[in-house]
Amino acid sequence: MTGSEEFIRTTRLIEASPAAIFEVLRDPERHPETEPGHWVREAIDPAPLTEVGQVFGMNMYLEQAGGPYVMHNRVAEIEPDRVIAWQPGQLDDDGRLDLGGWLWRYELAPVEGGTVVALTYDWSRVPQRTREEFGGRMPPFDPSLFDESLEALARAVDG
Repeated sequence: MTGSEEFIRTTRLIEASPAAIFEVLRDPERHPETEPGHWVREAIDPAPLTEVGQVFGMNMYLEQAGGPYVMHNRVAEIEPDRVIAWQPGQLDDDGRLDLGGWLWRYELAPVEGGTVVALTYDWSRVPQRTREEFGGRMPPFDPSLFDESLEALARAVDG
């Protein structure tokens, strides 16, 4: 795992094709399988992710956030079998998406024996007021989550 004050990046070899891994990542209904802590609960809209700008909602649960909540994510990058990234946010009272400044990004590189998956979590655009809400702690969860997330993704692909 590598990182700085503004992002964490971890990689893992998954014994599957980039296409098989991408299919899991582009399917919001499968996202709960990719997180080890059961904080991602279920997709609100099960439509596969296909284009930049697409928004998908997820039911979430995190004690530190007060229990259940909804997160809406905007697809920031998508290149089939190579890259998928989204920016989490919340809908405001007028139905506009207020992005929080976070980015989840998966890069898939085919290698002999499978695919190297690089997961980057970037919080460089998180506003100071939001950082303070998390007690100044960024990321707001244990960094071991990223390695565990890639382990869960590997299980989901094998699944």
